Amino acid sequence: MLKYVGLVLSGLTRKKLRTTLTFLSLAAAFTLLGLLQAVNSLFSGAADFLGANRLITQASTSFTQALPMRLMPQIEAVPGVTAVSHSQFFGGQYGEGRSFFPQFAVNPRRLRETYPEWVMPEDAWRNFTSTQDGAIAGRLLAEQNGWKVGDIIPLNSFIWTKADGSRLWEWRLVGIFDGKDAEWQKRANLMYLNYGQFDEGRVPGARGLAGVFVVQVADPGESERIASTIDAKFANSSEETKTQSEQEFQLGFIRQLGDIGLIVNLITGAVFFSILFLTGVAMSQAVRERIPELAVLKCLGFKDRQVMWLVLAESFALCLLGALAGMLFASFVMRFLPPEFPITADAFVWGVAGVSVLVLTVLVGLPPALTAQRLKIVDALAGRAGDSPLELALRKAIEWPAMGWRWVMGRPLRPAEADA
Repeated sequence: MLKYVGLVLSGLTRKKLRTTLTFLSLAAAFTLLGLLQAVNSLFSGAADFLGANRLITQASTSFTQALPMRLMPQIEAVPGVTAVSHSQFFGGQYGEGRSFFPQFAVNPRRLRETYPEWVMPEDAWRNFTSTQDGAIAGRLLAEQNGWKVGDIIPLNSFIWTKADGSRLWEWRLVGIFDGKDAEWQKRANLMYLNYGQFDEGRVPGARGLAGVFVVQVADPGESERIASTIDAKFANSSEETKTQSEQEFQLGFIRQLGDIGLIVNLITGAVFFSILFLTGVAMSQAVRERIPELAVLKCLGFKDRQVMWLVLAESFALCLLGALAGMLFASFVMRFLPPEFPITADAFVWGVAGVSVLVLTVLVGLPPALTAQRLKIVDALAGRAGDSPLELALRKAIEWPAMGWRWVMGRPLRPAEADA
């Protein structure tokens, strides 16, 4: 096969400008494809790393509806439950740029029991427990904002109003936590607030409420039974609950933004169709211009099948080089994204790109390759080579819109145009 590399490269470099523009278009398209599929992979696998021994209990109507704290002892009494914590989304904006990151008001001791994946020095845990206005931040978040222990961090909540009517809350940073492993370290970009100041400082009507309860179970295999038992305790009451695994809860939260996977796949499909059309036209034109040269190859002893594979090899080489350049650039861009967007080009993303290259090669390379295979030497040298049915359909798809536009503009088609 190596002896045909020169022929393939010479075919690609015959029209350098056209090949360069097609290559750049493919690179741009695969850059977008790589970024979009990385986002899709992030959302589809966003909850895979979460602990299998945790359940989330929320209000049956929506997780935005708060639950009273008096439910927590009843949940703790369910057989198989080892620990329960509560969490309330705070919704604060930081700085004049109004940057946003996740913040949750929690009980420090209970947080440590239900989320042992977060690691922090013992002194920091004690300070978080004893400091009424204390807060701890993930290492990624602290490094991003240049925070250090002892800083006062003002957060303007767009959800919670203080008893004095203000929405500005001040929190003292008493610790910086990290994840137990690389997977959790990548997600150390959130903040936990001491529930003490939060509950005491908000308006009286909102006190004593929790957003959700985090339930740790001894045996993950018993999770379904425990979830059903918890929900049965509060069935037909004013505080009906819905208990599900932490993975299901996180995916449900993501779906509140819309079906991200469907949106990304639709955009990817539009990109794929665009590069298919562009590359198909370029390859068809390239083969059309080289019909006499292909006839000469057959005169020299190349078989029909060999000529067909040469054209397919050109299509594959062009698609592969464009995809490789685009994916490498997408991977380079991902390295400079902020920690809030931890997307990476993992094996799934590269797999999608590889399959796209193969499909694209077949779709854009097969029509001109079939034309090259059925080429008759005499007809080709005389300039009478015809198109394959697939190539003819592609050419018609290009010409018909232009013909229709001319008809709309009132200019009659010439016989030659009508025959085309």
